[in-house]
Amino acid sequence: MNTVLADPAKMIAKGAPHVIHNDKELEVYTNALFQLTALKHPSSAEVEAIELLTLLVERYEQTHYAIPAADAASVVRLLIEQQGLTQRDLTPEFGSESAISMFLAGQRKLTLEQVRRLSSRFKLPADVFIRKP
Repeated sequence: MNTVLADPAKMIAKGAPHVIHNDKELEVYTNALFQLTALKHPSSAEVEAIELLTLLVERYEQTHYAIPAADAASVVRLLIEQQGLTQRDLTPEFGSESAISMFLAGQRKLTLEQVRRLSSRFKLPADVFIRKP
């Protein structure tokens, strides 16, 4: 193993994985990762390649496609819009239409029970509804 790592620059020059710099490289690495993860019985080298490619893909996606945190009211508004809901549809989670309106207007915070119900309804982690603006 020491001789293999003696000159990492030569390894990369020969085609060893490298840091992803653009979406085209991301696509190539993602396709390779899909092929490797589809193997029924990957060898130890293939498992290590899966780990390395996963790290490289995750690093690129986190730096280039990070999703900014949103406040809870913005999240609820987006969910209402995306799922074609009305405020009235969320009455079971909030208890009343006025509670929904007050929350969306920033006049009221969510209760722990409302967070639980929203998390369950939308199948999202509770912390999505706890973030501060």
